Amino acid sequence: MLGDQLDRHNPVLGEPGDPGVTVLLAEVERESRHVASHVQRTVMFLSAMRHHAAWLIDRGYRVRYVSLDDRDNTQSFGGEVRRAVESTGARLVRLTRPGEWRVLREIEAACREADVELDVVEDPHFLVTPHEFSAWATGRKELVMEHFYRWQRRRLGVLMEPDGSPTGGEWNFDKDNREPFDRAGPGLIAPPAWEPADEITRAVDRMVRAQLPDLPGRPRGPGWPVTREGALRALGAFVRDRLATFGTHQDAMWRGEAFLSHSLLSAALNLKLLDPRECVRAAEDACRSGRVPINAAEGFIRQIIGWREFIRGVYWHVGESYGERNALEARGTLPEFFWTGQTDMNCLKACVNEVLDHAFGHHIQRLMVTGNFALLAGISPRAVSDWYLGMYVDGVDWVTLPNTLGMALHADGGVVGTKPYAASGKYIERMSNYCQGCRYTPSERTGPRACPITTLYWDFLLRHRERFRGNRRMSMILANVDRMAEAERVQITVSARTLRDRLGVSEHS
Repeated sequence: MLGDQLDRHNPVLGEPGDPGVTVLLAEVERESRHVASHVQRTVMFLSAMRHHAAWLIDRGYRVRYVSLDDRDNTQSFGGEVRRAVESTGARLVRLTRPGEWRVLREIEAACREADVELDVVEDPHFLVTPHEFSAWATGRKELVMEHFYRWQRRRLGVLMEPDGSPTGGEWNFDKDNREPFDRAGPGLIAPPAWEPADEITRAVDRMVRAQLPDLPGRPRGPGWPVTREGALRALGAFVRDRLATFGTHQDAMWRGEAFLSHSLLSAALNLKLLDPRECVRAAEDACRSGRVPINAAEGFIRQIIGWREFIRGVYWHVGESYGERNALEARGTLPEFFWTGQTDMNCLKACVNEVLDHAFGHHIQRLMVTGNFALLAGISPRAVSDWYLGMYVDGVDWVTLPNTLGMALHADGGVVGTKPYAASGKYIERMSNYCQGCRYTPSERTGPRACPITTLYWDFLLRHRERFRGNRRMSMILANVDRMAEAERVQITVSARTLRDRLGVSEHS
């Protein structure tokens, strides 16, 4: 059982007390080092695993638990599978489908080497199996999330009326979910229901600091749920206290407010401490009872049954070569400030430091600040995807890779998004207060006060205008590029090259 499979109904479990079944959970160093893993992410995963192992043992399951500091630990999943097979004499390894191609291949290889049968079963946590998604996707010219989402709503009967129409008369209320805050900001927002550290979490924290002292990020985070009970409390608090204010401003950003009205449930969902069905049911019940508006409930539900399932479907449907795609030929290195937070760009300083502090950033920060910068600067998709996988507390490859490489960086050539999500500094100015007091001016393309995001945005369009010439969603903005005087184009290109050199993006597309 992997660290992101802590479902109490995991199909590998069988019946409690069965002497023929041993449940293997292993803490292995490789999983914190194959990409640089935030210290809070590592502590959360290992604490959740230990809490789950204790729950299993209390219910009579035979558990083989390998701790990170076990002197016999091979520090890899493959090594621990081989060691467990040899120790127990097992004839069969049963595995719920992992969240990463790499892990699946590693365990397949280990079972071949151990000459033992491997049975990979589908993960019932998800609402759509990879086979079902591929059946839906086959024959379609484009994989459009909105089409998938409506299919999901109909088949699951979520926010649907008896006559087959969507609740509220619309399928999607996204247009009502894009408002920035006014000058007064978000106001008072109920705090999340964090899970206080118990002795298990404190012991894990001490061990990780001793065993893996060089992990990135800042320790002692806010208290992410590591138990089923803590995750349920977090879900209840969100629906009761913050879901009503989530919808309208879900794309807004505000300096010093890392969490706003976001659910903060993605980590608990990805660990399988929560079931997506109960999250959807809680939001739908709150909407139908009049406690929250339709745009808030629909926006939250769309993220779960729409985007979350769509992204996972793409991951398995496209195949394991997906991670090597680089449609825009971006080869720049990841700037040092992604690890230190030290930059004079207020937007990136705010967003990166929140990741370092909390191992968290909400979806617009990921897409339109850190992701947008990486897209415009031409940073290697693999470098960016690995940073997202390791530095966010909810990072699992099936979700971070398509979201980063596909949606944020458009490196998959349009599988996830039909156009690149590129924006100038004006978007950030409109949706946040990051630009207040910044040394740069979002409206300026070149010159000493030019916003780096704006400079890189226009340079991005200049570099790729022929590539996107046939994209109808890009036609209006490319017309503005075509109207530019040649001297201004040259000035933007030179300014962008100088900027990349200063930021440490040593190579670029």
